[in-house]
Amino acid sequence: MHGTGLPSDWITRWAHLVAPGGSVLDVACGGGRHLRWFAARGHPVTGVDRNAEALAGLDTLAECVLADIEAHPWPLHDRQFDAVVVTNYLWRPLWPALLASLAPGGLLLYETFASGQETIGRPSRPEFLLQPGELLARCADLRIIGYEDGVLRQPDRFVQRIAAVRPPVVGAEPVRHVLPECAAPQG
Repeated sequence: MHGTGLPSDWITRWAHLVAPGGSVLDVACGGGRHLRWFAARGHPVTGVDRNAEALAGLDTLAECVLADIEAHPWPLHDRQFDAVVVTNYLWRPLWPALLASLAPGGLLLYETFASGQETIGRPSRPEFLLQPGELLARCADLRIIGYEDGVLRQPDRFVQRIAAVRPPVVGAEPVRHVLPECAAPQG
């Protein structure tokens, strides 16, 4: 089943920016690879997916919300989270709800397929592929902590990914984001 493997390196790379015990929303969580990873680190997690089979068994780890977020209203309209995680999923009409789900100072971790993917495999339809710079544009009101747009290997895929923080409440203590160490380029 999709989503039962290891968490994305992008997610684990930036997860340290989520406050200890901070709430995490995993959107289109599938089998819960990120939900499980955050829950194992003591975060209260809410997972949303339209597939009841995918959510089966995750309710002991997290709050599970069965919802078709493409065909019905956003089920968590009155809630905010310290982190919102989205991987391998794109539904553009959902962007306002995703951004509204970020608490002040909250972290958005987003990674999905990008334009160019259609040259090597699926997904190949434009509605499922981010256009160049699209994540940067969508997150223009957030503080960008990390961003990549390119090709990943094994398996080969075109992706865009972003780590971005919603500004804290005016007058609040500024949040200091410690960036992960980058590996030296391989020669």
